[in-house]
Amino acid sequence: MYSRSKHVYLDRPVRVTMLSVGGSSRIFSLPVRGFCSAVIYRKSLPPVITSSPGNYLHRSGGGAHVSGVRALSGGSSDAAGGWYSSLADSTPVHLCEQLLVSVQEASGLPWWFSICVATLSVRTLVTLPLAAYQLVVISKVEALQAEISELAKRLRYEVSVRARERSWTERESRFQFKKNMRRIVSQLYIRDNCHPFKASLLVWVQLPLWISLSLALRNLSLDQSDLQGALAAGGALWFPDLTIPDSTWILPVCLGLTNLLIVEVFSLQRVAASRTQRLVLNTVRGFSLLMIPIAATVPSSMALYWFASSLVGFSHNLVLRSPSIRRLLQLSTPHSTSPYRDLLTAFIAKYHK
Repeated sequence: MYSRSKHVYLDRPVRVTMLSVGGSSRIFSLPVRGFCSAVIYRKSLPPVITSSPGNYLHRSGGGAHVSGVRALSGGSSDAAGGWYSSLADSTPVHLCEQLLVSVQEASGLPWWFSICVATLSVRTLVTLPLAAYQLVVISKVEALQAEISELAKRLRYEVSVRARERSWTERESRFQFKKNMRRIVSQLYIRDNCHPFKASLLVWVQLPLWISLSLALRNLSLDQSDLQGALAAGGALWFPDLTIPDSTWILPVCLGLTNLLIVEVFSLQRVAASRTQRLVLNTVRGFSLLMIPIAATVPSSMALYWFASSLVGFSHNLVLRSPSIRRLLQLSTPHSTSPYRDLLTAFIAKYHK
């Protein structure tokens, strides 16, 4: 219950004083910023690799050594291949090549198994902690909704009072309310250290990592070297050659179905999705289906990595739903004691009619 109140001086754009529980007051004054980004993918011819004694991989031309992998620092091939050639010959991609080679050499496993092990290791050590942090941030944001709603009611009352005093129009009143509400919400995010942008850290790390590993596998699969021969004989079952596309389409279809399953499980968390959320979900569904023909045109090593990455990501999503994990993360929002049974029930209720 509120013990004291102060009027919000809306004619002072840098200061908004609002009520708080326990009799103290808060001052809200920070703006909100947004960020956006886009990623474009295009095919191109890879740079040439030649075998060399002393190095597992050796790219022709001058360059710097990166733990046994010697990468080109420039040349006419970059000009011919454009930005994609530069991206495929970048340091992150070469580091991912070295990671894949190191895992295969250290384990002695077949290449298809090494790719799965490397995928599991990277996603568990890098993206899983970020996914847990994302869950903590989202939980804090959801816990703030009740307080934000109460503050919005109080601010709306203060705006109406000041509108009568200053003879504001309806448009001016809405402008003042939205401007000061943004500041209030931003200050609450700072107070609880849960700005929604922090929840996007997983995307900003996972997407470049996914692209780098994909290009690394493409380089290793298509460049003419002794390693290409090892990949050509490093497959299994219906994809014995990892350097060519999966002609049976089994890997691409499994990839598409796994991605669709992830999307549908995520959609079950939104009981009353907004129009924008439905649009985003349908877009992701379409992209999941589009990945099927794309995966059917790339080397099987890439399709296998994409499928393994999606499968590991889905497994991590289920792990993070565990009540034990949620207690360990000290999530402030209420959660079910039987999340997996509830998820299965919701899934059946939605799709089995």
